[in-house]
Amino acid sequence: MDRRLLYSEKRIADEVQRLAKEISSSYAGEELLMVVVLKGAFFFAADLARQVQLPLTLDFIKLSSYSGMESTGRVTIAKDLETSIAGKHVLVVEDIIDTGLTLAFLLERLWEREPKSLKVCTLIDKQGRRRVEVTADYVGIACKGGFLVGYGLDLDEKMRELSQIYEFIQ
Repeated sequence: MDRRLLYSEKRIADEVQRLAKEISSSYAGEELLMVVVLKGAFFFAADLARQVQLPLTLDFIKLSSYSGMESTGRVTIAKDLETSIAGKHVLVVEDIIDTGLTLAFLLERLWEREPKSLKVCTLIDKQGRRRVEVTADYVGIACKGGFLVGYGLDLDEKMRELSQIYEFIQ
């Protein structure tokens, strides 16, 4: 098993900076609640939050749907939000949108909590395996396929710490 570099630290940093500017502009004059999907989006969200030029708060939710390199098709909440999102501008921060199952599940649950607005920011939008139609409002990199690791993306909790994003090759 090997890996091939797809996105360098510079490319990732450039995308984070661009997304932060877009988000800051979209929510100018507003407060923002970033809902970070653990564990993968932690690295991305930390870099993004430091560059967004808005008053913001963070909360975290942990969802589970993968076993190894495949989605189980079943999503569960392992850790829920600690903050009420009712009446707030909420931005879900994801590391990657793949099948769409996890994000669709999350958005449905969050809309039930009556936010003022609900948008999605993802670093990687991998549409090739989409099983449920979901669309991110802010997309860093559109990616065709492959299993990705690094910069928070993992294979069974390994390789998150890599500073660049690689395609994992079996």
